[in-house]
Amino acid sequence: MQQAFSAFFYLLISAVFFVWLFKRVNLPPILAYLMVGILAGQYGFGWLAAYDQIHYVAELGIVFLLFSLGLEFSIPRLKAMRHIVFGLGSLQVFVTTLVFYFILIAFGFTWLSALSIASLIALSSTAIVVKHVSESGSIQTRQGQLSIGILLFQDIAVVPLLIALPLLAQPTADGMWGPIGFALAKGVVVCIVLWAIGRWLLPRIFSEVAQVRTDELFVLTTLLVALIAGALTHTFGLSMALGAFLAGMMLGESQYRHQLESDIRPFRDILMGLFFVTVGMQLEMPFVVAQSGWILIGLIGLLVIKFIVISCLARLFGESKKHAFATGFMLCQMGEFGFVLVSLALKHQLVESSDASLLMAIGVLSMAITPLLIDKSEIWSVKLLQRFGSEPQTATTDSNEQSESFKDHVVICGYGRVGQSVSRFLKPEAIPYIALDIDPIRVKEAQAAGEQVKFGQAKHKSILASIGVEHARLVIITFADYTNTMHVVSAIRQLSDSVKILVRMRDDQYLTELKAAGVSEVVPESLEASLMLVAHVMYMSGVPVKRVLRRVQSERKNRYGMLHGYFPGENTDLSARAYDRLEHLHAIALTDDAYAIGKTIIELDLELKRIDVTGLRRNGNEIAYPDPTTQLICQDILIVRGKPRRVERFERFLLEGP
Repeated sequence: MQQAFSAFFYLLISAVFFVWLFKRVNLPPILAYLMVGILAGQYGFGWLAAYDQIHYVAELGIVFLLFSLGLEFSIPRLKAMRHIVFGLGSLQVFVTTLVFYFILIAFGFTWLSALSIASLIALSSTAIVVKHVSESGSIQTRQGQLSIGILLFQDIAVVPLLIALPLLAQPTADGMWGPIGFALAKGVVVCIVLWAIGRWLLPRIFSEVAQVRTDELFVLTTLLVALIAGALTHTFGLSMALGAFLAGMMLGESQYRHQLESDIRPFRDILMGLFFVTVGMQLEMPFVVAQSGWILIGLIGLLVIKFIVISCLARLFGESKKHAFATGFMLCQMGEFGFVLVSLALKHQLVESSDASLLMAIGVLSMAITPLLIDKSEIWSVKLLQRFGSEPQTATTDSNEQSESFKDHVVICGYGRVGQSVSRFLKPEAIPYIALDIDPIRVKEAQAAGEQVKFGQAKHKSILASIGVEHARLVIITFADYTNTMHVVSAIRQLSDSVKILVRMRDDQYLTELKAAGVSEVVPESLEASLMLVAHVMYMSGVPVKRVLRRVQSERKNRYGMLHGYFPGENTDLSARAYDRLEHLHAIALTDDAYAIGKTIIELDLELKRIDVTGLRRNGNEIAYPDPTTQLICQDILIVRGKPRRVERFERFLLEGP
């Protein structure tokens, strides 16, 4: 027991250190986990000499990874990118596998080993490429879209490969086709069962769970669904990962998709890290060192051949040379699923242990240089064009290469309900605008309807610069998340100090911080709704319109002072956090022996105690905002406003003293 604890303790320390170190030098965390595995294995310090100790737990990482992957494969998304995904993506996987298959056969590999290795080499790194192009802002470029589409099909192809590799291990070809047919039949049955469950049962379950409003229950339900789906396919003799993928895909169109992905991500990332630790433990380091020359040759061959294949296929689909070359640079590495398939092939003896170590070493090096390949893809593509001659302009161009000039326009960050409402009022006034959103389906549908909407994260300076934010007359941030809003405001202010920024918030809790960050105006949605209701009530009660407008403007100028504070009741439905955050109104009656009797309001140090006195009831008469010099007497009732804990402390002070 003590030895096992020490092993995992060393494992955790080294994981924290190497993940931090690799992120500092802009390398993916996957490589850090592989390094930890090398140190922990039999060729390192031997903390976990037998990787079987954690292998079964680590396999759950694959289950959760495939569940998350399934969430991304909603039917509408696949339809939106079907030309790239099922056209270019499928052809890339097939041709790349075929090319490497014949190369490996020429080098003396058996057809089983050649097919297994070629199929996993055809895959690229979804985790690294998607993350890097999203952070760099290049996801909006044509090469970014091509890369995402190809990666989508590669991820789909993982599922049949997980089924096929164990079946390839059958002793003869005659003995193989029967199990493949039986496996396909079982797969169809499982798919139908999971589809029925996902269509009718799971949405109702998650709807019920969501109504309980307990985060822990939602997380537990998500984990349970993924594991039950995996167990179901495992019972039928298929991969657990397949069941998790199908369950995720069934939930991919539900309204809970984003929450499900968010809940499962911590478990997925930790267990995936553990999986890559086990991969690193399987690396035969003496062999890798001895074969470093062949590893370098294999790395160069991998990058060059995949680059040529992907670039040629992209050109075949009508893409420009520049975009084809850039896409080839982005996707010429091996991917994380390659390690999954290497482990599976090794387990079923489809590849030799030495070949597996060679492949893992090549994969690690190719993934290590992937961020550099993505960053330099456009520059190197231009250099290749200059060397091999330019090309005529085609209809396919980047959005940031178009001859659009953005000036004196409105930028809308977030094209949801609020963003679309704003754009509908701007259009009749002939005010030019452009919106940013990260929902690909929404962007595609809006663009098809002729709306000026671009896909991209508003917090990236490169994306904001591409739509001319420094020349805009106004920037509107429509999403009410404070953290994301601050990131966007910071990016805008780095590009321009003068552009006006209007922010929508649910309330004015962060008004001071937003103003300090450079926001011109903050519109607190809930308070504005209350103010509009009050204005209608006053007007319908006979108050003149001019007076109503004057009161509304005065309230905005005073930062909605009259709208803050309320009397909480027994049935007030608030979480503990919200309860502490909102200001309450509270009536405090001064008893005969109260400490505050005989003192003036100004002597109560209201500013220090961060409390407002909004009213005073004396002898049945109410005085709004009483004079600070008013002396308090017995039976006075003070109406005070403040946060709950401050109000409680102030009441004790009035009655008992300091």
